[in-house]
Amino acid sequence: MANLVLTIISLLAIGWTVVHAGEPSPLQDLCVADFNSPVRVNGHACLDPKKVTADHFLFKGLNIPGNTSNPLGSFVNRPTVGQIPGLNTLGISTVRVDYAPRGVVPPHRHPRASEILTVLEGTVLVGFVTSDPENKLFSKVLKKGDVFTFPFSLVHFQQNVGHDNAVTIAFLSSQNPGVIPIANTVFGSNPSINDDLLAKAFRVDKSIIHDLKSPY
Repeated sequence: MANLVLTIISLLAIGWTVVHAGEPSPLQDLCVADFNSPVRVNGHACLDPKKVTADHFLFKGLNIPGNTSNPLGSFVNRPTVGQIPGLNTLGISTVRVDYAPRGVVPPHRHPRASEILTVLEGTVLVGFVTSDPENKLFSKVLKKGDVFTFPFSLVHFQQNVGHDNAVTIAFLSSQNPGVIPIANTVFGSNPSINDDLLAKAFRVDKSIIHDLKSPY
């Protein structure tokens, strides 16, 4: 009997951990971010409800195409809690990406979120890679109306593989998912990561590491 009780307690503990792996559920109807408060408890303190207006839940401009005339050929419009204070404690956010032909969103990860992406226009190659040691690539070419999911915190990417411009919109499971671009992080850190270490890690000559760092 004691073993059965211990087993049930263990299963409940595991279930609790899985259910609460993301951001916690809010304890009130709304908690609009108070950016002037010095208090930070895994998010922003709540603004006085008497000061809350509908504008705290509003963001305008996600319908406006972004400027893709840059080296990546893409533009990311990512309103998070910083732009929509009403997102505070809700555990969600959204992002629009515009792509020129061959434009890319390079390999990156969101340390605090999973993501679901929908193609609004164009043809977009997407994919993610599982963790070591498998490092398995899951990839698809998506067309208008197709949906693809990127699991929590895994490295993923997008590229417009069509002849025309493309647009995607995505939703993430965090009010502030964060983004860690792999190339920027590795080759553009401040202070810089040691060239010898990176050369060994990538199994290339130091001169290549120097070239990779030069844009940053």
